[in-house]
Amino acid sequence: MKRVVLAAAAAVLVAAPALAADMRAPVYKAPPPAPTPVAQVYNWTGFYIGAHVGGAFAGSNTFSGNDARFMVGVQGGADYQFAPNWVVGIEAQYSWLPTSSDRTLAFAPNGAATLDNRGIGSVTGRLGYAIGPVLIYAKGGYAFLDRSLDVNVGGAPAAFSTSGKGKDGYTVGAGLEYMFAQNWSVKAEYQYYDFGRTTFTSGPPAIEGTSFKNDEHTVKAGLNYRFTWDGPQVPRY
Repeated sequence: MKRVVLAAAAAVLVAAPALAADMRAPVYKAPPPAPTPVAQVYNWTGFYIGAHVGGAFAGSNTFSGNDARFMVGVQGGADYQFAPNWVVGIEAQYSWLPTSSDRTLAFAPNGAATLDNRGIGSVTGRLGYAIGPVLIYAKGGYAFLDRSLDVNVGGAPAAFSTSGKGKDGYTVGAGLEYMFAQNWSVKAEYQYYDFGRTTFTSGPPAIEGTSFKNDEHTVKAGLNYRFTWDGPQVPRY
């Protein structure tokens, strides 16, 4: 029995160095680094709809009164981004002038011509340059005006005729748009409308031959919702 115990102890002593050699210290593995997000990708390509508020200011003409008027309206359009920061698009826009926009040209004896601009609209092309969430753009194109022109003498309507379109013209403008959320943007914009000159070709002698210019300066702040073609704007890794 003693021999068996001694033999087992000897075997343990012989095997111990080999077992110790096989034992390795535990290796700590650090977790993989988190992906580093790159800058947000802003995509201006797609359709949009929106609304705006602002003010309209009449240019120089022979009518007086109500030069500054409140305006509210809607817009819609489509943009395409290319090369890679340029943005080209088309936009339709209409603004109502809900406050009284009557302007008057008084003449003797006891007569007046009244001009009322009820709304103003445009269909324009747009070219811009995108710097991340900011789009700087210029626009220009066709403009139209919803207006009425009346002449009365002593409170009674008087017959008259005019030359010049007065309701069709052109517009140019510029603005800045900022994409503050995935599909939302805000804009600030200046737009000038020119509808040429109107001349009274007949009517009361006091105003016959009188002409006036039809133009408007406008400033607007707007909000757009964008339907992007290439999916939502998300950070890329």
